[in-house]
Amino acid sequence: MASSKNGDDYEISGINVTPLVDIMLVLLIIFLVTATYIVKEAIKIDLPRAAAAGGPTPRTLTLAIAKDGQVFVDGAASSDAAIVRKVGEERARNHDLQAVIAADRDARHGAVVHVLDLLRGEGVTKFAIEVQKDEGQARAP
Repeated sequence: MASSKNGDDYEISGINVTPLVDIMLVLLIIFLVTATYIVKEAIKIDLPRAAAAGGPTPRTLTLAIAKDGQVFVDGAASSDAAIVRKVGEERARNHDLQAVIAADRDARHGAVVHVLDLLRGEGVTKFAIEVQKDEGQARAP
């Protein structure tokens, strides 16, 4: 049997967490440094608020209308011809295409109607208008 002559047998009753903390701090630093490269540029749109806004809808084609009337399709600035081309491509893949329109609160009504007209002209009959839920207003009975 193996035994110690000096009688310095001892039981390990604690775990040194210093190496674990060091590894976690290194991982945190790596995450913070790389997170700045992962962030994508966002289109600044101030969505209107509605008390009865629904939950998230399945997004197949997203159109955003900025305050100045510029239209973005899936995050890329687009002209009318590009919108028609993109909708045509998506309709070829999915005949039951749904479009989600996010228009800035200060966007002109005519710009929104124009985009809706382009969508209907290409055969898109299902679309949704994206709004943010207004937590401050109570629902009317």
